[in-house]
Amino acid sequence: MEHTKCLIIGSGPAGYTAALYAGRANLQPIEYCGLQTGGQLTTTTIVENFPGYPEGVDANQMMMELRQQAERFGTDVRDGIVTDVDFSRKPYVVTTDRGEQVEADTIIIATGASAKYLGLPDEQKYNGQGVSACATCDGFFYRKKVVAVVGGGDTACEEATYLAGLCSKVYMIVRKPYLRASEIMQKRVQDNPKIEILFETNTLGLYGENGVEGAHLVHRKGESDEKEYDLPIDGFFLAIGHTPNTDIFRGKLDMDEVGYIKVEGDTPRTNIEGVFAAGDCADAVYRQAVVAAGSGCKAALEAERYLNS
Repeated sequence: MEHTKCLIIGSGPAGYTAALYAGRANLQPIEYCGLQTGGQLTTTTIVENFPGYPEGVDANQMMMELRQQAERFGTDVRDGIVTDVDFSRKPYVVTTDRGEQVEADTIIIATGASAKYLGLPDEQKYNGQGVSACATCDGFFYRKKVVAVVGGGDTACEEATYLAGLCSKVYMIVRKPYLRASEIMQKRVQDNPKIEILFETNTLGLYGENGVEGAHLVHRKGESDEKEYDLPIDGFFLAIGHTPNTDIFRGKLDMDEVGYIKVEGDTPRTNIEGVFAAGDCADAVYRQAVVAAGSGCKAALEAERYLNS
């Protein structure tokens, strides 16, 4: 069976940065890219908030450059999906979708998380052309424009408040007759003159020629006073949560109720020694590329120290 000192699962900013540091430490890491090479970032277009790119950078170009940098220092970057892991023995064993098995002294998990969508065909049609799942990432492009945020929890309120600082108007599309957010977050959006909450409202679709120009909405769907109407907007932001891509680790690592991998304090260490988690699979709060990259660095440093000890 093939053997490596360090195996990395995932290829977003966390995975590639971990690969870069592990490669420079002469760990000769193997990295499996997973289902979405380059990670969640590749679903957006231009990245303007990653340090070192004063004019912004195409997201796919940035991830390709990160990959090339990792390969330059000896990382064996492979296409493929890890479908199973065995932490019951050392070295640990991973199995891929091609039936390959690799033994690893350390494993860095950087499988990321996926934004939840409504499941509308228009979400894919306008992806990168008005549809976004990250206000912090893409809000800058909608300065002085009108946008809508879908969701009624804390995340939606945070996104709406952030966007209100940039946009001329923010609608919150909430399917329930109330907000699920904490009291302080509810007050924050209700007191903001730029934010209008559309309760008991569902999105039926989006429209626009060269990008999102509006949303087809329905108020009180299924009720006797149901009403369909169109809402002109320039941007449509999903804020209904994320799902960590950690299913294959269930029952094998400590996780929270959602599925985010638990780590020890401010470290990337999991409850199994020699196994580390980095990026959005262990971060339910920040979910930013620069934070993920930093955690990938920490994971590689921890893996090196573990091997040396």
